[in-house]
Amino acid sequence: GRVQIENGALSIAALNLSDSGMYQCVAENKHGIIYSSAQLMVLASPPSFSKSPLRALLKARSGSAVTLECKPEASPPAISLWKKGNEILQRSERITLLPNGTLKIANVTRRDAAIYTCIAKNQFGTASTSGRLLITEPTRITMRPTNMEIIVGESIVLPCQIACDPALDVSFSWAFNGQLIDFQRDSDHFERVGGTISGDLMVRNIQLNHGGKYVCVIDTDVESLSTSAILVVKGPPGPPDKVSVEEITDSTAQLSWTPGRDNGSPITGYIIQARTPFTVGWQVVDTVPEEVNGNMLTATVSGLNAWVEYEFRVVTRNTVGLGEPSPASAMTRTEDTIPDTAPTDVGGGGGTKSELVITWEPVPEELQNGEGFGYIIAFRPVGTVTWTRAVISTPGVSRYDFRNDTIPAFSPFDVKVGAFNNRGEGPFSSIATVFSAEEGTPRCVPKRVRTRSVSAVQIEVIWEALPAISERVLGYEVMYWEDDTKPDTIGKVRISGNYTLVNITGLKGNTVYYLCVAAFNTGGPGPQSASINTTTKKPPPDRAPLNIQWTMIGSTLTMHWDPVVAFETESKVTGYLVLLKRHRNNDISTISTNKTTVELSLSSYDNYLIQIKTMTEGGEGVGSEPIHIHKLSMGARGSGATRLSPLVLSSVLISALLCSAW
Repeated sequence: GRVQIENGALSIAALNLSDSGMYQCVAENKHGIIYSSAQLMVLASPPSFSKSPLRALLKARSGSAVTLECKPEASPPAISLWKKGNEILQRSERITLLPNGTLKIANVTRRDAAIYTCIAKNQFGTASTSGRLLITEPTRITMRPTNMEIIVGESIVLPCQIACDPALDVSFSWAFNGQLIDFQRDSDHFERVGGTISGDLMVRNIQLNHGGKYVCVIDTDVESLSTSAILVVKGPPGPPDKVSVEEITDSTAQLSWTPGRDNGSPITGYIIQARTPFTVGWQVVDTVPEEVNGNMLTATVSGLNAWVEYEFRVVTRNTVGLGEPSPASAMTRTEDTIPDTAPTDVGGGGGTKSELVITWEPVPEELQNGEGFGYIIAFRPVGTVTWTRAVISTPGVSRYDFRNDTIPAFSPFDVKVGAFNNRGEGPFSSIATVFSAEEGTPRCVPKRVRTRSVSAVQIEVIWEALPAISERVLGYEVMYWEDDTKPDTIGKVRISGNYTLVNITGLKGNTVYYLCVAAFNTGGPGPQSASINTTTKKPPPDRAPLNIQWTMIGSTLTMHWDPVVAFETESKVTGYLVLLKRHRNNDISTISTNKTTVELSLSSYDNYLIQIKTMTEGGEGVGSEPIHIHKLSMGARGSGATRLSPLVLSSVLISALLCSAW
C-alpha cells in the first residue's frame, strides 16, 4: 500500500526507518538485461513499534522483578514515558526508569497488575505500545518424591505434585541420572501419571539399572522448580565365578570360588549344587559347614558317591533372594572304593524242575564305587550252615539260575546277594527265603468254561475250580484274542486264589473274542482249556438326547426330550438315565425311566446339575449338555430347552444363574 511502481519509478509513501536499505532496478528486453542500484538512508522518521511491541500479556510471580523494554524505531531518537493505566509512572523505591526507556519494577505485588503503555515522541510524530502485566502467586511443591529402597521387579510411583496459580501454564518433565526421560522410547518402564497439577512418575518392573537420581522439573510461565530423590534398587546377587575343585576324595570335594555382585543387598550365604551323568538336572548337596555364610569363599562338599564324575556350581543368596548360578566347574571324578551298597529286593522262585532261581535289583552304576563291579550270590537250604557261592562279573545282571538234580521240588533256601569291585567285596543283602522250582505246572485243564457278554466293552468268564491235585495251583489266567487265526494278538488276565470268575474290560463293541483258561503256579501256566468265543454287545448310540425341555413350578421340575433312535450298528435304546448332582455335598443320584419324560422334586436350599443319558444292553450312552438349576429359581415358573448347541434358559433362570457362579 505504501509502495508504488509507475513507468520505472519507485515511490514510497509514509517513509520510516525500516525502509532503509539497498534497492536495485532491473531492466530487460530481448537484447539483454541491465541493473542499476541505489542506497536509501532514512535520516528522520516518527517513532514506530512495529518491530518491538510490548507483549500483549506478561506474567510475573509475586515478589519477583519485572523488566519492560521500550524500544521504538525513531530518528532522531524518541523521548519515552510510561503509563500505568491512565497514570504516568514516576520513579520510586521499586520503580526504575532507565535512560533507554526500559521500565523495571522490583518485588511486584498484585497491586502492580495493570495495563502498561510506553509512549514515544519526536518532532516527526508520536507512537505507543501497550501490554498487560498479570501477577501470579508463587508455585509450591505440595508432594515430593522421597529417597527409597526398592526390590527388582516391583513398581513404584514417585510423586511430584504442586499448588499453582490457575492463570499459569504448567509442564512437568523428569530426568534420570542427568538425562531427560523419553516416555515414548522408554514406555516399558516409565509412565507419567496424574493430572495438570500432578507430574507423578510410575516406574514399572524396576531393574537394577534403574537405580539412581530422579529429578522432577516443573516449568511455568514465570518460574522453574525442581525436586529430586535417590532410588536404590536391590536385587538378588549376581553369579559367583571361577568355581574350582581344590581337592577330592571318594566322598568329599573341596571347592573355592570368587563372589559376584551383591546388587544392593549384602550376600548372606551360598548354596552348593552338583550334577552327574546320573542325575536329572542340578541337585543341592551337603556341605561342611552345613551353612555356608556370605563371608566364606570355600566349602567342603560331603556325601558324594565314589567313582562318579561331578560338576559343581555355586548359588548366592541375600535378603532379596537367590541369584543366578555360577558357571559349572570342570568335571571331576571322585576316587574309587569298595562297594558300600548291597543289592536290594532279593527274591526269586519259579523256574523248571531241579532249579533254584534267584533275582535281585541291580546296583545302579553311580553306586558301584569303581571298576570291575559284579555280584556274589550265596545260598543254602534252610536249616543248614554252609553257603554255596557263585560270582557274576556282569554289573547289569539281575538273575542267577542254579540247576542241580539233587534240589528237591519247592524247597526253601536262604539267599543273599553281595557286591564287589576291583577294590574288594562290599556288604551282602539281608537274607531272603526263596523256594526252588515246583515239581511241575498244574496238569489239569479247567472245565465248564462259560462266557457272557455284559456290554459293548465287557465280557464275564466263569469256570469250575480244579479238584485237589498234586501240583500247587496259585490261581488262573484267562487269555483272549480277537482273531482265531492270529494268536499273537493275545490279552491276558491273571487272578490269584481260588476265584472262578473274572471280568475282562476295555474291549471293542460288536466284536468276536476267543477265550481260554489255564491254572498256574510258580512253574508257569498249565494246559489251556479249549477256546470258546463270544461277541460283545453292540455299542450304545453316540448321540445324546436332544431338545430337552423343562418346566419349573415351585420345587417341582418336569423334563421331557426327544427319543434317541439307534442305528443298525448300535444297541437298541431300552431307557434313559437321569443323573442328578447336588452342589452342596456333590452327591450324585440316578433315576431310570423307559419314557422320555421325568418329574423331579428338588430342594429349594441347593443347586443342581442334571444330565440325561441313554441306556442300552451295550452300556450307557453319551450324556446331554449339563443343565444347571439354581436355588434362586425355585418357587418361580420357568421353562427352557437345549438342542444341538448350548442350552437356552428362560429369563427367570438366566437371572438366577447370573447371581451366583458355579
